[in-house]
Amino acid sequence: MLAAEERKGSRLRSLRLGERCGLRVSRLTLGTMNFGVPGRGHQGDWTLDEDAARPIFEKAVEHGLFTFDCADIYGLGASEEVVGKILRGMLGRDEYVLTTKVSMPMGRGANQGGLSRKHVLEGIDRSLQRLGLDYVDQLIIHRHPHAIPGQAAAPIEETMGALHDVVKAGKALYLGASSMFAWQFVQLQHVARANGWTEFVSMQNHYNLVYREEEREMLPYCAEAGIAVMPWSPLARGILTGSYRGGFDGGSTDRSQGQDRERTESLYRGRNTFAIAERVVEVAGRHGCTPAQIALAWLLAKPVVTSPVVGVSKVSQLEDLIAATRIELSEDDVAYLEELYEPVENLLSSGHS
Repeated sequence: MLAAEERKGSRLRSLRLGERCGLRVSRLTLGTMNFGVPGRGHQGDWTLDEDAARPIFEKAVEHGLFTFDCADIYGLGASEEVVGKILRGMLGRDEYVLTTKVSMPMGRGANQGGLSRKHVLEGIDRSLQRLGLDYVDQLIIHRHPHAIPGQAAAPIEETMGALHDVVKAGKALYLGASSMFAWQFVQLQHVARANGWTEFVSMQNHYNLVYREEEREMLPYCAEAGIAVMPWSPLARGILTGSYRGGFDGGSTDRSQGQDRERTESLYRGRNTFAIAERVVEVAGRHGCTPAQIALAWLLAKPVVTSPVVGVSKVSQLEDLIAATRIELSEDDVAYLEELYEPVENLLSSGHS
């Protein structure tokens, strides 16, 4: 355990996870996709093992970041194993908030993925076993029940009923969802409400300076309904940090040069993607900070955003992002950063999100 005096340097504030629950989260959430066993899972070529990950967790806690986001699919379970071990050895269970996800295929078996009752119930049990915990604070469905690659489309009543049972069993305290059309999210909420089942309190969606399609429907709905927004990929997988140096051929990091590059190219196809990234660099120069800090400060200035999920591979990167919570952009800065954005195909329509 970290002694209390070692944690006095907290600088991040906490806030409620939307208006539908009393749970408080830190202003930033640490994403854990890149922690696990190197070589295991789709992100294996840039994964940090337990020893490399621990200093990042220690620095997060030192600065008051106590919310962590995981998923069963990260490293095919390896991330949950590493994250659970680190947190159990560092903090009491009431000192942190932990999210994990269910739905993506965990094997080749016919029922090893999706959001059927069978996989939801078996999935949460296996996640808790890997984490070494009795419960997670929030269980997020990684996609809509009808949008999971290679899996049968479970009836949404079946999915919502199973998720409700997970909450009632005390295995998850709250429910969240990720990346779907606004009408699909509303439909799921309606089914839960009509049956007296547990509703979602958060939406973890894809939102950043170079992908803003969520501003059309999902974000206005979440704002009106009091649902917390926890964007993933706030830095566009390195594009907004300068990792790609003006184009996908210019990758300068292990991640941008590895197999993850193909995934990044599939997500960011806007004509002005790198022109916007260049403006981020320009604004960062005027403020005397990093491009990553500017991109995150822009996101944090949106009232609907609660706690962006940030991923880092170095302690210094985490410290930069924590400092970004104190940056205030002018209206002119915001207008300049947003000016070049042009509508792109909603990634949910093409199945890439």
